Amino acid sequence: MSEAKKSVSKLQSPRKQWFQNRSQAESARQPWEISVCGDLTERQADLLERFTDVPRGSKGVVYFDSCGGSVYTGLAIGTLIRLRNLRVTAVVLGECSSAALLPFAACQQRLVTPHSTLLFHPMRWQSDEDVRLEEATEWARHFKDLESRLDLLLATLMHAPQETLQGWTRPGRFVTGSELAAAGIASLFDPFNEPDAWKKIRIV
Repeated sequence: MSEAKKSVSKLQSPRKQWFQNRSQAESARQPWEISVCGDLTERQADLLERFTDVPRGSKGVVYFDSCGGSVYTGLAIGTLIRLRNLRVTAVVLGECSSAALLPFAACQQRLVTPHSTLLFHPMRWQSDEDVRLEEATEWARHFKDLESRLDLLLATLMHAPQETLQGWTRPGRFVTGSELAAAGIASLFDPFNEPDAWKKIRIV
């Protein structure tokens, strides 16, 4: 390669890299959308990948329609949202129950409709039929401790009195979107009666 061609090549490379960086920066500024639906346990790998694929510190909307699943999966998603400093607006399309409440609570802005349903209940655990007594005892101890810590975490993230959540959780209660909004935990909007409900979704 001639010296002239080498010089041109050297000049073009930084410019190409500059355009790539600008494109990546513009992409990071674009709000993204993720749906958290179905059983969290069954979608664990997919959901965790989705929340790690978006740029750190970016903003987006997460749509919830989930009956819950593994409390560890719900905790992992909520942890990723906060760890990666994602600025998330949560929208409950249908149901957001059980373990799905953890990532919902981790979102900075939460929206529900009058028809949204959220089930609060005590933690449940299962094991194989041949579980040893020592293992069952340890599971019971661990879950009792975990349940107490997560109850406190939910109350802290939702900025709600623990007494309010305790009243819903034990023995377990379906809470409507209107009730959640009345408690100051979420904002209410009605996509069936408002002409442009999307305006209510403010990307934080």
